[in-house]
Amino acid sequence: MKIGIFGGSFNPIHTGHAILTNYLANNTDLDTVWLMVSPQNPVKTGYDHSYDMHRLRMTDMVARRFGNVITSGFEFSLPYPSYTINTLNALSGKFPDDEFILVIGADNWSIFGRWKNSDEIIARYKIYVYPRRGYDISIPDKYHDRVKALDSPIIEISSTMIREKLSHGDDITYYLPDDVYQYILKHNLYR
Repeated sequence: MKIGIFGGSFNPIHTGHAILTNYLANNTDLDTVWLMVSPQNPVKTGYDHSYDMHRLRMTDMVARRFGNVITSGFEFSLPYPSYTINTLNALSGKFPDDEFILVIGADNWSIFGRWKNSDEIIARYKIYVYPRRGYDISIPDKYHDRVKALDSPIIEISSTMIREKLSHGDDITYYLPDDVYQYILKHNLYR
């Protein structure tokens, strides 16, 4: 099975994530997409780990709308910090019959050479790169069989901006899927 790993903190998952998930699930050769909820950076101070379960639940609200998308908390079982190479290798070890494809934005592709063991990632795993405003997707010839540029929509919404708007009590109805927004309001998150 061809599994796309679309990782993020999803803090919270928003309409941009949902649109990209829809594209990955319906317009690529992936059999399934795993929304990989990542632990927060352990070196950041003041992080409230009680949000972890909320992030998983909100991400699942988007995933369950599709027949071929699941929410995964796999990285929470791995040692911190959770480097992508460790995640991919652990997934391959646990599911040896599946092919894992890393899905990243053009912003991350532009600095991919600085990722831990980036050469090993690109040698062992294919990468799908989705566009981000302000970043070109330039793929060297030697990687054309390993890296694919996607023609997905560009939706510029950030979780940081959403958290900021929520903290000010702004109405952000169309920035979030309805059930995610109602969940945030019900649990008084990001206030």
